Amino acid sequence: MSTPKRTALYSFHREQGARFVEFGGWDMPVQYAGILEEHRMVRKFGGLFDVSHMGEVNVTGPMAEKFLNYLVANDVAKLKDRRALYTVMCQESGGVVDDLLVYRFKKNSYMLCINAGNTESDYNWIREKAAPFNCEVENVSADFTQLALQGPLALSTMAPLTVVKLDEMPRFSIIDAIVAGAPAMISRTGYTGEEGVEIYCPWDVGSTIARSILDAGKYLGIGPCGLGARDSLRLEAGFPLYGHEITESISPLEAGLGWTVKLNKEGDFIGKEALAAEKARGSSRRIVYFHLDSRRIARPGTPVLFCEEKVGEVVSGSFSPILDQPIGSALVSLEGIDIQSLKVDLRGHLIPLQVKKPPLHK
Repeated sequence: MSTPKRTALYSFHREQGARFVEFGGWDMPVQYAGILEEHRMVRKFGGLFDVSHMGEVNVTGPMAEKFLNYLVANDVAKLKDRRALYTVMCQESGGVVDDLLVYRFKKNSYMLCINAGNTESDYNWIREKAAPFNCEVENVSADFTQLALQGPLALSTMAPLTVVKLDEMPRFSIIDAIVAGAPAMISRTGYTGEEGVEIYCPWDVGSTIARSILDAGKYLGIGPCGLGARDSLRLEAGFPLYGHEITESISPLEAGLGWTVKLNKEGDFIGKEALAAEKARGSSRRIVYFHLDSRRIARPGTPVLFCEEKVGEVVSGSFSPILDQPIGSALVSLEGIDIQSLKVDLRGHLIPLQVKKPPLHK
């Protein structure tokens, strides 16, 4: 087995008392003070995440826009300079290769932010699909440290570190900036359902920026957060995670991401025919989000029942300290069921699912 890679903030994490876990081929902090405490901190004040394990791919050249509009389901042609969109790459079958952010810097100059565990396979997929197009595809993941500062006080924490008026930046925009004296790009995006920014900076200045953010935010209740809280926060907000709510066998329509699928955009895209057919006939199954009146978490793989028959299974499960109860998501068959009458089988105990529209905590 290969040794997990480390981000530029590895020593910083150890100084902060992090506990580590292998994730997507990286040695990453899973928690510091504790997952529940970090989760509450982000919802109430703010938290700093190291997300440098995410991948970045540049796509440039005369046919970059045309290629990307073929590669993904959303409409890249509608992007303006210095804006971003969330989208999915699909297989011809309609299953999801990955979800990602597409940043447009200027015409035919883009950066893709892709998932850590999929970086190599995504890069190979993108290069293969780009072959007929006049454009260049470059994996620049090793160039970047990526930080995410999320929470109600995130922008206040950033204020003394940059001259950029972050509260005037639209959501899903990106700008070049100086942060704590270092060059960076600030993006008004995030994965927690809170206000905040994501910061792309040169690999070797990540620790400097991270320390400056914690210094600026220590009197505001800002602290470091690990992957554990990141997962419970995104689940509470109703955001999908690849390998759970979206996979090669789960389409974006089944995942509730139909809004990212622009069947009427100009030109063809990979998976369009399959997704158009699925939309016309209606999806036979669906991702639902829920919470439980129980202290027991329904973990992935837990059976979901209707009238004592299995109709699906849990794909994500965690505990929400905001609701003070377990939460989760499940992929269920829609044929002949009442969504509001589903139960999970927790080792012989049948617990009703309280199916809710996310965000679950609001």
